[in-house]
Amino acid sequence: MFWGVLIAAKPSFKREDRNILKRDLLPYAYIGPHLFFFIVFFVTPAIYGIYAAFTKWDLFNEPVFIGLDNFKTLLFDSGNTYYKQLRNGLFNTIKFVIYCVPFCIIVPLSLALALSARPKGNKFFQALYYLPSLMSISTVTLTWRYFFNQDYGVMNKFFGSTANWFTPPYTWVMLVVVTVWWCTGGTMVIYQSALASIPQDQYEAAAVDGAGPVQKFLHVTLPNMRYPLMYTLITTVVAQFNIYGQPDILVGFNNQEANAVLLQYIYENSVKKQVAGMSSAMAVILGLCIMAVSFVQMRLMVSDSKD
Repeated sequence: MFWGVLIAAKPSFKREDRNILKRDLLPYAYIGPHLFFFIVFFVTPAIYGIYAAFTKWDLFNEPVFIGLDNFKTLLFDSGNTYYKQLRNGLFNTIKFVIYCVPFCIIVPLSLALALSARPKGNKFFQALYYLPSLMSISTVTLTWRYFFNQDYGVMNKFFGSTANWFTPPYTWVMLVVVTVWWCTGGTMVIYQSALASIPQDQYEAAAVDGAGPVQKFLHVTLPNMRYPLMYTLITTVVAQFNIYGQPDILVGFNNQEANAVLLQYIYENSVKKQVAGMSSAMAVILGLCIMAVSFVQMRLMVSDSKD
């Protein structure tokens, strides 16, 4: 009798074990391929790039470890070309972030507020505004480059102008316009979702208290959207610190080196001049700057959530 009960129970134990095994391993089966490619194509190159920052390397021969010499040159040797490149490239990158980020927040928020009123054709305009975010940066910049071309561009033909829109004083204006046009759609969708989640009774209570549209926006809308706003602010700042495609395709490096951003210097030095060790050190410094800015923003978000 004992052996009969044990034999009868044995398949159920196996089936239970299989279910437990399936439950425990299934998440890893889903995340495994992504994790593999993430490690191979992101983590490994990042680690090797950090190591290269401490070497003298020309991309062809074995890297020679030189310690902190690259960083000493970049940060303290004021007569060195790479020192000047770092200062100029980082200054232009920060300048672009300051110029661009406010518009990358304000424009999508304005569009989301306008579409939340559900005007006629709002679905069409939502799709229209979101469309540029589906394009690659090369497609976007080449489209704008042809549109504003000095000789045959639609803009100059329409206005009868011969302006070169990708030279000073228009350079930074065009870079900001192209970037905002490209980035608006995704951020707008996030804001639309946040606006839709705001309880309507808060607006009704504000209306009973005599609040107008501006008061409702300041005292109801913004407080309810502080987390989406902080999230998009952090991601936008990080994204704009990594600017490369827009100035490289629209303006070019050799045409306006004075306005070159840091990633352009990194590319020129590593790929064209084969000074990969120094370029890696520049990239590490840029990464540390991004981490510092993101850390400050995260601390502000955490302190705001505790208030």
